[in-house]
Amino acid sequence: MELHNLTPATGSVRDNKRKGRGQGSGKGGTATKGHKGAKSRSGYKQKRGHEGGQMPLQMRLPKRGFKNPNREAFTALNLDQLQEMSDKFKVTDWTIEALREHNFISRTDKVKLLARGELSAKVNLTAHAASEAAKKAVEAAGGTITIV
Repeated sequence: MELHNLTPATGSVRDNKRKGRGQGSGKGGTATKGHKGAKSRSGYKQKRGHEGGQMPLQMRLPKRGFKNPNREAFTALNLDQLQEMSDKFKVTDWTIEALREHNFISRTDKVKLLARGELSAKVNLTAHAASEAAKKAVEAAGGTITIV
């Protein structure tokens, strides 16, 4: 066996179809693209979601909902979480900076205290907002809430 004897296995290599090379080839004239129309032209590209003139799906579906551009998003802090954090870190004065140091909130988060759970520790908390029930629970335990 030498280099000039090497050939690919039979049936593994086919010749390309020579489209658009005259009527005698059997693939001439329209070059297997059918007759006329945009799809037969060079550079044809159909837009995403185009349904051939039928009303597209995204336009047939109803519009729903509303995004309020003035919405203020808060990170919720519940009483049971506050109790757990106070027990774990032995901290009674929770400021926003202290919450950031203990990785409870990120740099831009706003904190709202909510009333889920029980609070027995005397805690002084600084937050951006608090529910009425949470305020009463903190004051009942002997602590204070400062709204920033």
